Amino acid sequence: MIAEVLDAAVRLLVIVTAFLVLPLVAGQMEHKVMAHMQARLGPMCAGGFHGWAQLVADGVKFMQKEEIVPAAADRRVFALAPGVALIPYLLVMVVIPVGPGLVGVDLDAGLFFVLAVMGVGVLGSVMAGWSSGNKYSVLGGIRSAAQLMSYELPLVLAASSVAMAAGTLSLPGIVQAWQWWWLPWQAIGAVVFFVAGLAELRRPPFDMPIADSELVMGPMTEYTGMRFALFMLAEYAGIVVVSALTTVLFLGGWQGPFLPGPVWTLLKVFLLVFVIIWLRVSYPRLREDQLQRLAWVVLVPLALAQLALTGIVRVVAG
Repeated sequence: MIAEVLDAAVRLLVIVTAFLVLPLVAGQMEHKVMAHMQARLGPMCAGGFHGWAQLVADGVKFMQKEEIVPAAADRRVFALAPGVALIPYLLVMVVIPVGPGLVGVDLDAGLFFVLAVMGVGVLGSVMAGWSSGNKYSVLGGIRSAAQLMSYELPLVLAASSVAMAAGTLSLPGIVQAWQWWWLPWQAIGAVVFFVAGLAELRRPPFDMPIADSELVMGPMTEYTGMRFALFMLAEYAGIVVVSALTTVLFLGGWQGPFLPGPVWTLLKVFLLVFVIIWLRVSYPRLREDQLQRLAWVVLVPLALAQLALTGIVRVVAG
């Protein structure tokens, strides 16, 4: 009994540590990659060698800023919104496998759990927009809700294709069932899942809910200090989670030659993090009509086609 409790405590500690460290690594990586791609000098100077202290400087900046609550805000909902945006990603990390046996909880319906909980994170933006007492924040919250409803369907359909191919909803089970020859015939689903995940995170070029040229900062316009920092941490945690899920579902998770399983998982995850950053600096923001058309006219039909192809392959393969 004591051994089981200790094992659960160690797993929980590892998950919490990963949750605190990996999003920060993703944030630091974004600073550096964007600095190289766009010739930004600032992020390369803080602390000397390669701007190693940029992340520390940002943290100190957020801690020093005053926590301001607008007079017209709903104070209780305003204070809860950053936590609602952040906590779902911690819960998702509990069921994502890093290596053989290295998973917080192996749920039989782990994929269903992940998809259900990820949708809750968007409520943080909706709550922030509604409670701020600011018309720009409200518009950003409405756009966040509309974007979730549009992109949740292709995300679920693409994930369902992998579950159908593997014959299980368990994330470790999907990795164990994964084969290299899945790469070509699950490629459509992988692209749909990844793009829909970016849209749910409201990452560029799908950042219409924020749209700083129109809405200042969207739902986060009235947030300052550590509350704003929690929203930023939730964004980077979401980047890690979407990259990790794409790795587990479509890239074989920990599978790979020569290197240990967890190393392969992290390599694949941070390769996808790099792609997310690359997309941010390469493509302009979509208009709202373009964003909705991409979901309903392009991604949903592609996801349905992937489901049909998976069904055919399953029948033919027996």
